[in-house]
Amino acid sequence: MTTFKEIRGTTVESVSSDPTNPEVGQIWYNNTIGVLKGYQSIGAAWASGGNMATARQSPAGAGIQTAGLVFAGLTTVVVANTEEYDGSAWAAGGTMGTARYVLGGCGTQTAGLAFGGNTGALTTATEEYDGSAWTAGGNMGTARRLLGGAGTQTAGLGFGGFISTVQSITEEYDGSAWTAGGSLSTARYAPAGAGTQTAGLGAGGYATVAVANTEEYDGSVWAGSGNLNTARYCGSAGTQTAGLAFGGYATSPAGNTAATEEYNGTSWTNSTNMGTARRNLAGAGTQTLGLAAAGLTTVNSAATEEYIDPTLGVQTITTS
Repeated sequence: MTTFKEIRGTTVESVSSDPTNPEVGQIWYNNTIGVLKGYQSIGAAWASGGNMATARQSPAGAGIQTAGLVFAGLTTVVVANTEEYDGSAWAAGGTMGTARYVLGGCGTQTAGLAFGGNTGALTTATEEYDGSAWTAGGNMGTARRLLGGAGTQTAGLGFGGFISTVQSITEEYDGSAWTAGGSLSTARYAPAGAGTQTAGLGAGGYATVAVANTEEYDGSVWAGSGNLNTARYCGSAGTQTAGLAFGGYATSPAGNTAATEEYNGTSWTNSTNMGTARRNLAGAGTQTLGLAAAGLTTVNSAATEEYIDPTLGVQTITTS
């Protein structure tokens, strides 16, 4: 029989109190309470982060969990302000040239990209962020709102949206100009976007009802993949093979949802729910380190939540 020491290279220690900094996979016997314990993954979890300065709905997001970017949106008016996240608190960034909401966004905190949206009228305006200021980029070919975004500032992807009807249009950005890409198989607005220009992910959204369809983009063509478990429009993060969908609005049953799902390149798996169900939120980060901010509950929200998978913790080991 193989022993624990042969597997791990250490013995199971007998200690009077739990270690303060255990290693992943470490097992010990707490002789004070007579319990065998281990330090291991206890699954995914959402935790509260620092609130944004401006509560808003329908902004765009970019970046990672410890260097996030949220910009534009709707309060009681359309706004142009930008906020930057450092993993614990938000700070003011540069103001956009064009106030708007329900726009597309992608990139990083120091190289962000904003495009399309609604200013009071539909816009084709594109702006690039350098970490302190926004400057004008090349206009989109088609003005629209509620579009999905993915990619980087120099290789962006905008898809779907709404004009007077739902759209399947895709456009690609090269850092200065937009060109037409392959159309979505399912026209929709407010799709969740993730990945890159040549390995993009679009999921969910709204047609006449919330949809669950997932499509993957290879730089020229969209192809169908596994459906979301909860049809909705939602926040998103990650890549084509490691996507994250969270929150949003579903139509069956109708209302805001806190549902979270992870994508492995083929199918979606349910994960831990968000702390607060909301729609029209901004998303950023990765599948294992996601960021959700702003949105609409029954009022505009300033709340931030951070997703971690796996979350590590001490667990009691039993025979069950």
